Amino acid sequence: MLLFPLLLGATLLCLGSGSYQRPFYNGFYYNHVMNDKGDSHEKTAYFNGAKLVVETPKDPVYSFNGANVTLPCHYHYEPDLESKRKIRIKWSKLRDDYTKEQDVLVAIGKTSVAFGDFQGRASLRQAGRREASLVVSDLRLQDDGKYRCEVIDGLEDESNVVDLRLQGIVFPYQPPRGQYRLNFHEAEQACREQGAVVATFSQLLQAWSEGLDWCNAGWLADGTVQYPIRLPRKPCGGLHLAPGIRSYGQRHRHLHRFDVFCFSSTLRGEVVYLERPAGMTLEEAKQACQDAGAEIARVGQLYAAWKFLGLDRCDAGWLADGSVRYPIAKPRANCGPAEPGVRNFGFPRTGRFGVFCYKER
Repeated sequence: MLLFPLLLGATLLCLGSGSYQRPFYNGFYYNHVMNDKGDSHEKTAYFNGAKLVVETPKDPVYSFNGANVTLPCHYHYEPDLESKRKIRIKWSKLRDDYTKEQDVLVAIGKTSVAFGDFQGRASLRQAGRREASLVVSDLRLQDDGKYRCEVIDGLEDESNVVDLRLQGIVFPYQPPRGQYRLNFHEAEQACREQGAVVATFSQLLQAWSEGLDWCNAGWLADGTVQYPIRLPRKPCGGLHLAPGIRSYGQRHRHLHRFDVFCFSSTLRGEVVYLERPAGMTLEEAKQACQDAGAEIARVGQLYAAWKFLGLDRCDAGWLADGSVRYPIAKPRANCGPAEPGVRNFGFPRTGRFGVFCYKER
């Protein structure tokens, strides 16, 4: 792949789990103190000799698409005291770089209001004393990320962060018209059409740590363009660079064009393969899925079935975007490379193949 003059260099990555999370300030100055163990998931704010402490889990909370999840959050005072005011709880969803946040839920006492896509899905769990845990039902792909639990007692205000990670898979995608044809908004649409969302940097980093190596640059959810390299080579940043995530930095969301990295999660249904002796055209394949009470599978669904259900089929089949692919969980002769993966035949204009169909359970 040719490197653009705008290439900003390689991001060399440390996969350690002890990264410090930035404190959040909302107009007041607080003295943030770590506990004796250096655990950044116990944050404190001092007022008149007392301190408000907000605690969240240090480790990520893992879940999957369509599930219900609880993001734990508790608070207390040191020394212990009873507040004379109604406590206000606010949950927000953060971007990876902490620069922006989306309101999720606000609660005062037993009254709460959820916002945006979280309406009807987000609620506060207050089963225990001084609990402020967030419950989110029917998880969606875009729910993956970091959430801030903020506790407000008059002027006393403290917060901490919970990391929600959906079990999923990142896959590179380019449209039928070829490489580097998508601006950011077209990339978002392309992922949606394949049953996925644009991947975040955290998701790409996780995929890289699991072995993803891809020499074409693609959009990420924060508007940056990056690509993961496990084996340094000349066309992919050069032999002198260490393995890591190569970054082009922020790109113009309308003018610049690249591929995209999409993120898909576990399925609520199953992917099955249909075949006919003479094969099928794309239109015949779509009709065959409908006749079977299903729909032609999307690329994200095929990747998810391969990753989470172990789908293994050494026969090429149509997908909804007009591409022809097949999933290999157990590499063997005459089924492509020696590594597991989803093999891609591209977007043939002619030809007759089987088809992968998706059916809800």
